Formats: sequence, structure tokens, C-alpha cells
Amino acid sequence: MKIPSYIRVLLLFFIVYGIVEYMVESEKPAFIEYPYVALFLLLVLLILIAIESIVGAVERVMFQTLSEEAQERYLAKKEKKVEFKWFKNIYNKLLDQRAIEEEEEIILDHNYDGIKELDNSLPPWWLYLFYATIVFGVVYLAKYHVFNGTTQAQEYEIEVAEARAAIEEWKKTAKDLVDVNTVVLLTDASDLNAGQKIFTTNCVACHMADGGGGIGPNLTDRHWILGGGIKNVFRTISEGGRDGKGMIAWKQSLKPAEMAQVASYILSLQGTTPAKPKAPEGDIWIDPDAPQEEAPTDDIEPEKANDSLEVAMN
Repeated sequence: MKIPSYIRVLLLFFIVYGIVEYMVESEKPAFIEYPYVALFLLLVLLILIAIESIVGAVERVMFQTLSEEAQERYLAKKEKKVEFKWFKNIYNKLLDQRAIEEEEEIILDHNYDGIKELDNSLPPWWLYLFYATIVFGVVYLAKYHVFNGTTQAQEYEIEVAEARAAIEEWKKTAKDLVDVNTVVLLTDASDLNAGQKIFTTNCVACHMADGGGGIGPNLTDRHWILGGGIKNVFRTISEGGRDGKGMIAWKQSLKPAEMAQVASYILSLQGTTPAKPKAPEGDIWIDPDAPQEEAPTDDIEPEKANDSLEVAMN
């Protein structure tokens, strides 16, 4: 059996189209997003049509050169149908149909207005499927109702818990997910060096290279306008300073990880001595989470205590 030429053309064309769509990355179909892809596909289609036309013309010319006997053999071979006997045999076995000549053996006695009924067996495929459902039902019953297997609801809860644990574990290494509530002080040299580069690029114009302050406040003393500590400094960098007079918000320009790095670098400047320190601004900030030091108590010498007691009694 020969495949018609138009089917071959369409089949080859769609194969080429599928390869192009796989190779070209695009949100829309490639021939819509990229006009040159549409031009290429059109060219491929024209070439395939031309090839089929040439092959057909050559075939017709060659046919004319054959003798009449050869032409008859060629036409007979061309028109010969391909039969898939194995498929037909399997099909008949699955249906278990009787041949029309054998239907007399399975006709039932009763008829209605000349309409007779055949006593056909159930198709084997239907019986096999029915037996399979019975086996499945027995296994299901034993697993979930006898041996108390994990139900779908329990499997869902387990998978959700595992997914949440995996997300939390991933968040520990995903620096760009850090926010004002989860940011921590970074002390690694690589983070501080990255923070220094960001500071040099974006902050020295207002705070000077050594953090001594210029237009912006001094970053080396203990005074802070909007609060010190990693969370407050991170928030100030992200959201900006005071309205109308503070610095801009950097959350649109810097990633969360970069803001954490530059905030940690700024805090590393605490206690350093800049060349031209600006006068302190704001209030002295005390970390509320820092351990409080107990007030020192002077020990009173026993002899002085006794003397004081005697004087009081006299």
C-alpha cells in the first residue's frame, strides 16, 4: 500500500515543524513570535511539494517506458492492499465472534416478529477486564481495610509535611528570600567584601568611603536615626530613610541578599575611626536582645559596717 503524496508531504512537514518548535525557545508558537521561522517553514513546505511533484513526474515517465505486461504487474502491485493478519487474528480472538456461516448453531429458539437472538459469549476482553477489577478489589480491601494501609488523606498530609520541610531547608540556603524578619548579621569575609563593593558603588557619595558621613549620617558611632542592628539597617536600606529628607529605597535596585551584605558591612564599621567624622545624629541605640549587664555592687567592709552601726546606736 502506497501512502498518498499529500499525506507524505504533511507528515514530513509536521515533523520538521515539531523539531523547530522544540529547538526554538519561545512563549508563543515559534512561527508567530519569529517571522523568519514562518518563512523557513513555508520554504520547507514548498520544497517538499516540489520534491513530490518531481518524484511523481519521474514515476509517470518511467511507467511509460515499461512494456504492457510490466505496466500491468506494476499497477497490480500498486493496488494490492496490505493486510495485517496478526492484528485481525488478535481482534477476532478478543471479540470471540462466530462466523456468519456458524450463527445457526447459536440462534435461540424464541423470536419476535422475525427478529432472532444469538447466544453470543461475552467478549474475552470484557471478561479479562472484569476479572482484573475483582483482583484489584480484593487487593484494595486487604491493604486498606484489613492491614490498615495509608489512605489517600494520610498520604496527602505526609507529602505536604515533607514538602514544607524541604521548602524550609531550601530557604536556609536561598539568600534572596531573606527579609527584614529573617535577616541575620553576616560575618563571612565573602559577604562583607561583597557588601563593601555595594557600599563603594552606591553609598560613598553620602556616607564617605570610611563611613564617616557627609550628606548622610556618620555610620561609625553608636547613634542611629532609625535604629541600629541588622534588622533596622536592613529595613532602612530596603524602604529608605525619612520621608522628604532621607535616602531612597534600594529594594528596587538591590536584591535582598545584597541588602543583607551591605547592611552587615555597615555594621562592621561600628567603632572605627573615620578621617572626618560627622557629628552624631539620632539616639544611642541599644540592642534589646543583647544580654543586660548586672549593675556592680560595692562590697562593704565588715569593720566599716560595724562602725556605722555603732554610730547609729549612739
